[in-house]
Amino acid sequence: MAKANNKMFIPLNLMLMLSLAIFISMAESRILSAKTGTVFCDTVIGVERGDTCSGIEQKFNLNAEFLDSINPNLNCDALFVGQWVCIDGFAN
Repeated sequence: MAKANNKMFIPLNLMLMLSLAIFISMAESRILSAKTGTVFCDTVIGVERGDTCSGIEQKFNLNAEFLDSINPNLNCDALFVGQWVCIDGFAN
């Protein structure tokens, strides 16, 4: 009798764990999508060798908050040559 209960417990436990993982994933994606909103970009530039976010901000007379708002997925610590960066537009 105890062995039969153990056999039923393992699949039930796995289903509960999977349900929890799916629930957390869905909640996290809603939080991220609410943060980013919709971005409308009018002008983009390609990152060139030696470019930094602060350099782009200075070159195009932008502030950091604006650059972040129109480039929600931009990682300033990992810019790469050829990466597209929006420099003019707006975010909802």
